[in-house]
Amino acid sequence: MATFDALAELPIEIEGYELEDRDRTYGTFTRPSTIIHLRGGGQEGVGEDVVYDVLDHVAHRDAGPVHDLSAATTLGELCELVGGIDLFADAPPVREFSRHYRRWAYESAALDLALRQSELSLHAAVGIDPRPVNFVCSTRLSTFDDEESRSTTEPLRKRLAKYPTLRFKLDPTNDWTDELIQQLVETGAVDSLDLKGQYKGTPVDVETDPELYRGVAEAFPDAWLEDPDINAETRPVLEPHVERITWDAPLHSLADITSLERKPRAINSKPSRFGSLKELLSIYEHCEREGIAIYGGGQGEQGPGRGQIEYLASLFHPDTSNDVAPSGYNDPAVPDGLPVSPMDPMPSPTGFRWDE
Repeated sequence: MATFDALAELPIEIEGYELEDRDRTYGTFTRPSTIIHLRGGGQEGVGEDVVYDVLDHVAHRDAGPVHDLSAATTLGELCELVGGIDLFADAPPVREFSRHYRRWAYESAALDLALRQSELSLHAAVGIDPRPVNFVCSTRLSTFDDEESRSTTEPLRKRLAKYPTLRFKLDPTNDWTDELIQQLVETGAVDSLDLKGQYKGTPVDVETDPELYRGVAEAFPDAWLEDPDINAETRPVLEPHVERITWDAPLHSLADITSLERKPRAINSKPSRFGSLKELLSIYEHCEREGIAIYGGGQGEQGPGRGQIEYLASLFHPDTSNDVAPSGYNDPAVPDGLPVSPMDPMPSPTGFRWDE
């Protein structure tokens, strides 16, 4: 844990914090977000709570800044303090794993504050130079809340018309036809496929279909196959492609990685899924030792959280198919002037921030 130990000794002074609403509505779907502003010593540190349930955010904001974090004098102490606090004391979370997301919001804000108070950047503190970030745009074909777009490649082609080198991570759904799959193959722009087999009772659930698995695995022989539902019917279909299977949703700790049935060639690392800075850095070090590739993952961040995962990618896994595209790529308008992959490093002079 050399990397965490170096950061844990950073001094920190916390006088208080505030919560900021950063919700955004896309069609009929609202992506809630709350920005944590930690303040002390004339500086501010920011982090983003990416819990998916609106009610959790409302309860958090209504309760306000109720936790006293002033006892911590180092970043390590602050992380330990936050880990022992019930950050949902105002109301239990709708989903238990949301506790990890909120913990990351506070710890990432504390990392930013501690670095800024010491007038250090993250890359200087860990001794790693940031490098250009390779990224993909993660989407499903129904992104535009438009029935027609569910069965065409128009959402992809609209983006490719402006950004011809853009690559994609796609979510195959049960309405994908052989014709649609072939049209997607013809784009030549698909890097990975999120099968969503580990999601149950969520808006993004996909019914497990061995034929869908077979169709996309064979059509995209070089793409990662993320989060399949492995059962008696899908196992024979997936066995020829086992080296391309990666994991995301089931991973909340290093123990979850080491207990997988097979050591994966790659994993999707979402810092907010792991919750603590210490756990995240232990996973980076484990994967480096074991030769496991990492590609970063996003959580629909609406504020500084997006830049923070891009910053981490630039330090620890810049060359993989990182699902950390600038947020503008998921805007239905597809704005002009977005950074292209690989994206030049844009770290702030101090703190844990990415200047977009």
